[in-house]
Amino acid sequence: MDADVRIRAARWADKEPVAALIAAAVHPSPLAAWLVPDPALRRQVLTDVLGIWVEHALFFGDIHLTDDLTAAAVGFHRYRAIPPPADYRHRLTDAAGPYTGRFDLLDGLLSAQRPTEPHYHLAFLAVHPDAQRAGRATAMLTHHRSRLDRVDLPSWTDTTPDTQNLYTQHGYTPRPPVPLPDGLVLTPMRRNPDRRHDTWPINKARPSHAPTR
Repeated sequence: MDADVRIRAARWADKEPVAALIAAAVHPSPLAAWLVPDPALRRQVLTDVLGIWVEHALFFGDIHLTDDLTAAAVGFHRYRAIPPPADYRHRLTDAAGPYTGRFDLLDGLLSAQRPTEPHYHLAFLAVHPDAQRAGRATAMLTHHRSRLDRVDLPSWTDTTPDTQNLYTQHGYTPRPPVPLPDGLVLTPMRRNPDRRHDTWPINKARPSHAPTR
């Protein structure tokens, strides 16, 4: 990963850029094509729907991103039940239009597989297409892993076959796959906390040495 890239917590002003980043990352995928078959509408619909969930994560989870806005991790603190996004039905219909049913189906299938135990739900890990294969996904997962090990929580996520190996390298194990229409498959994955790595992640934007007195 580029030595100049730093990871930081998202601010409210990052909401729209993060949604656009995730949309750009998932836009070429078969899942995105199934959710929004019309390529002329796909990016905007994805951005608008993702904006709902990014906003929700700022209230009921956290978002970390690189300071150059090329990679982001969006997650929810599912230590207990959390409500749906505010006015979700109306907002989803406005954002997805004729494809609302597809987003509903995806959410229902994944929600049915989600555990009831307290956990951290890594909902999105995205790297902009122009910055892929530069170590950013690995850096984001390493940062994410360090935070969760510190608080001793398991993590759950959902992956596609092309990214499953990346998560396996970071301690995630696959659960029974979730079949979607048209032959698509998503794989829920779980990671137990590792107390051997219970130190806070290093933030390169701050000095790592203790202040002198």
